[in-house]
Amino acid sequence: MTLTTSRRSFLKGAGAAAVLLVGVRPDGVMAAGGDGAVQFNPFVKIDANGAVTAIVKHFEKGQGPATGLSTLIAEEIGLRMDQIDYAFAPSNPQVYNNLFFGQFQGTGGSTAMANSFMQYRQAGAAAREVLIAAAASQWAVDASELSIVEGIVQGAGKSAPIGDFVESASMLEAPAEPALKDPSEFRLIGNPDVRRLDSEIKGNGTAQYAMDVHLPNQMVAMIARPEQRGALATGFDDAGAKEIKGFIRAAVMPNKAGVVVYAEHTWAAMQARDALDVTWDLSAAEARGSDEIKAEIMAALEAEPTYNVNKTDAAATQAAISDAAQVIEKTFYFPLLAHAPMEPLNCTIEATADGGILLHDGCQFPTGPHFALSQIFELPMEKIQINTMLAGGSFGRRATPDADYQVEAGLAFVMTDRTRPVKLVWSREDDLRSGYYRPAFGHKVRVGLDDAGKIVGWEHRIAGQSIMKGTAFEDFSVHDGVDHSSVEGASDTPYRIPGAHFGLTDTEKATSTLWWRAVGHTHTAYVMEVMMDMAANAAGQDPVAFRLSYLSGDKDQDRMAAVLKLATEKAGWGNVAPGRSQGVAVHKSFGSYVAEVVEVSGTAEDGVKIEKVTCAVDCGIAVNPDVIKAQMEGGIGYGIGHGMRDQITLTDGAVDQYNFPDYEPLRIGDIAAIDVHIVASAEPPTGVGEPGCPPAAPALANAIAASSDLRVGNLPMVENGVSFV
Repeated sequence: MTLTTSRRSFLKGAGAAAVLLVGVRPDGVMAAGGDGAVQFNPFVKIDANGAVTAIVKHFEKGQGPATGLSTLIAEEIGLRMDQIDYAFAPSNPQVYNNLFFGQFQGTGGSTAMANSFMQYRQAGAAAREVLIAAAASQWAVDASELSIVEGIVQGAGKSAPIGDFVESASMLEAPAEPALKDPSEFRLIGNPDVRRLDSEIKGNGTAQYAMDVHLPNQMVAMIARPEQRGALATGFDDAGAKEIKGFIRAAVMPNKAGVVVYAEHTWAAMQARDALDVTWDLSAAEARGSDEIKAEIMAALEAEPTYNVNKTDAAATQAAISDAAQVIEKTFYFPLLAHAPMEPLNCTIEATADGGILLHDGCQFPTGPHFALSQIFELPMEKIQINTMLAGGSFGRRATPDADYQVEAGLAFVMTDRTRPVKLVWSREDDLRSGYYRPAFGHKVRVGLDDAGKIVGWEHRIAGQSIMKGTAFEDFSVHDGVDHSSVEGASDTPYRIPGAHFGLTDTEKATSTLWWRAVGHTHTAYVMEVMMDMAANAAGQDPVAFRLSYLSGDKDQDRMAAVLKLATEKAGWGNVAPGRSQGVAVHKSFGSYVAEVVEVSGTAEDGVKIEKVTCAVDCGIAVNPDVIKAQMEGGIGYGIGHGMRDQITLTDGAVDQYNFPDYEPLRIGDIAAIDVHIVASAEPPTGVGEPGCPPAAPALANAIAASSDLRVGNLPMVENGVSFV
């Protein structure tokens, strides 16, 4: 595919003023130029008044990249945080691709900072160097005498704001290898006092989310969807809908996946849709219930696994366990889970004056909908534009392999005369009942211990529904038949476990499956950490000391051991008040190491209260400690809340849950306190959006076991013997 970004359209609204754009081309060569020049991969925009804008290629759904990437540019140029703003990049995968995803633009896998750290620092450093070069030339001094401090070029007895040099700097060639600041010079990176750039607008209500889009003369579209996955709409009676004021019309979607209702406003669309009488073809629809799905997964665990994940000798592992002094065995089951972001899915689509299409969306994966819309409207890619906006959460839901809701919007719009914009709106009930889900999984683990309490064999079987198979991401994640997202966090654990064997069996998908915050780590971390706790207890050893005995050998183990030691030290491990107990879990995901200690009071029978969660995280260089702390807190709450009480169940293929009353999110009173500690590190930055989630539920489970002698293997906890107060 060929995409071009004209500088004139990119800087629309900048007027005739000189503007400096600096970026890193895919080959690493810096590029800079004046107004009217074509730019490749621009990340820094500076206008004639010295206003600096970071062009952010990762969308903002609350996880903080708009602040993080802006911090990198501000640091390297020499700005205060109040001297930089941000704007989201246009859809152009040749320019704004995620470096970890290939030729694909998208945000996910906690990769924003990890893949952009050097890219954005280099862009900021290049801007600094051309601004200083322009000033040195104008002042007839040596550039080495100059620096930029808080937006002022100074040195050699002179000073002036950077805006004075934008025009002349735009005529210079940016350096191919700009000099980056030494970490000892950092004033913003790692500064805990740096606050998010989007806090004010979100606090005062001026932030514009995709749901806030209201274009002149727009229609609102909602879709009547089948209760069972795979059912098709064959017709409808809209007599009842016609009685609704504001109803415009209804039509079967071209793909027969539902019936779209057009109305003048959202309430009319909701009422009219509910008044439709739709005829469904159920011949290919899912008809299984949750009990049947669980039974199939559990049966798969008893059979020989389809795939030998880590290519080890299963017979040798089984023999070692058979000869062990003790054998610990447990099965686990993890139900389907919904993402349930606070802002339900939505997007708005309109025609442009030049015959193109413009999509307004909290767009997590721009490349997918961009390509899909070009096919739907039979237009070249350059005729499709995506205006990426803020999103009120996602947890993975806005990044589907098939661009589901954007395709729905495109199909709804293509069936009109295209004179009126169409805003597609999902209700929360739509997404809980007809969306995409974290797949259901089962695990069966047998661990053998010798007379000294050391592990001699670990047989681990996993069965569940593959996320990646059958999608465009299959080549990326599936190797030798194994979907890595099904086993990540288990087969590649940093623990050095003797005689470990991992097997995987895929089961039939009951729903549309999708990555969910931390993906496979959401179930593998639970199993690994509960089993490590059980093995420690069987060995008569402290759970922390037992874990540390399997965490030595190289940097990977050392970093995981360090967060475990820090979290337990800060939590006062083993020194709790009477009536309280502690549980611990530690896990590596998305390149980051997180340990969590949960302290509880009460018992499973009488009611558990979560008194405190202590967290230690090593995510490499901590660019924005305030953001990291918030993401750890959010991940902990997300992991614990779902582990406590949430599940998606099916009856005859239809989802039973509707909204937050029966899919209850974590409440503010569920956790009394969270204490986060960040390990000082010089390692490259890694992810923080997801790694706080995996250790949370197993740490809680281990704390409950310490007080109640109840090992929860099936989730959610409230359905399996645990009550909370």
